[in-house]
Amino acid sequence: MARLTTHVLDTSIGKPAYNILIELFLLNNEVKNKILECTTNKDGRVDKPLLSEENFKLGNYQLIFHVKDYFLKNKIVNPDYSFYEKININFSITEKSHYHVPLLVSPFGYSTYRGS
Repeated sequence: MARLTTHVLDTSIGKPAYNILIELFLLNNEVKNKILECTTNKDGRVDKPLLSEENFKLGNYQLIFHVKDYFLKNKIVNPDYSFYEKININFSITEKSHYHVPLLVSPFGYSTYRGS
């Protein structure tokens, strides 16, 4: 089943990151088309796939995770300073398959990978 999913883990506390705003864009040359906006739940996941069989398209995408607000709300960083405001992940979907793009984040670093 072709779909796109994500989740966010806060590695600084070893728990899922709750209530992070995520935006998904389809990139066409210089044009960014916003597909959706959602927030993570208590498991650090979104309630449904970002892309499902009905709206799944091959192409170049960008996920934007708004992490500064999360870190500030949870008093993980000093209100006067946050290293990351947003984390942008650009990736390509080249086949009809399940794409999972997790984000492991802390106040001063992050990593991502194509999961399953």
